[in-house]
Amino acid sequence: MRDLGSPGGGLGLGGFWRDTVNLRPSPPGRQAAPSECARPGSSRPPGGACRTPAMHRARGLCRAGVAAALGGSRALSALPGAGSAAAGAGLGPEAEADPELLRASSPELARRLRGLALVRGGFVSEAEAAELLREVEPGLRRGRYQSDHWDRAISGYRETERGLRGGAGRALLLRVTPAFPPRRPPRPSAHVLDLLPGGCVGPHVDSVKFCGCTIAGVSLLSPSVLRLQSLRDPRDRLELLLEPGSLYVLRGAARYEFTHEILPDEQSFFGGLRVPRGRRVALIFRNDPPW
Repeated sequence: MRDLGSPGGGLGLGGFWRDTVNLRPSPPGRQAAPSECARPGSSRPPGGACRTPAMHRARGLCRAGVAAALGGSRALSALPGAGSAAAGAGLGPEAEADPELLRASSPELARRLRGLALVRGGFVSEAEAAELLREVEPGLRRGRYQSDHWDRAISGYRETERGLRGGAGRALLLRVTPAFPPRRPPRPSAHVLDLLPGGCVGPHVDSVKFCGCTIAGVSLLSPSVLRLQSLRDPRDRLELLLEPGSLYVLRGAARYEFTHEILPDEQSFFGGLRVPRGRRVALIFRNDPPW
């Protein structure tokens, strides 16, 4: 298994958009966009149904594996995703990620992306997840799974845009809003992306034509691993473990200077921990570009 603490290790974050650019890391000489737009006034960048018992078991195995991989003996209830306490914590640029769910290729990279790449377990409860899935499933069922996206960034997927009008959806929008700059709030509609167990999202940077400085996504149904990889130095990688009900946030350098992807099932590892992929539904919130 790869060692994410070594320069060649590391996996990371995810997010999705219909129009994407930079599907592969840029050549070494390419300059990335300015990194900070997490605060108002900063510089502008350029250019479901309820879970089945098997899904419950998958989540439990995943958490137990994280604890074992870290050498810990804490009960699952003591980990961040087992309750809702972590969900109420701050989501601004000073926020801390759940340490059990994040691994960096170097301590320096972890410091660099602190507050810019964020993951929180247990952001939505199982009851909230079930309500959210009931709301978005009818729109998803009207579409067919696609084998390939026009820009080759996504495979094995279907998607829709939806304003969340149910109680859980409205509450979710309010709870993710603090992750965005006060003058640059999230759009009221969510991008709903449904990935098959064999689907994946390839490395890309969301297009600045259609997406602003912050991306926030809530994962439902299946755990997955998301990877951030630097456009300047591919050895710089960050790995986030996205459990069902978790939230991830990308902003600043993490949004503009790193590609992000969801790993396919055969590559789905969090360090030495195997993270089997099932069907995954993500609710992704973005803000508008500043122009």
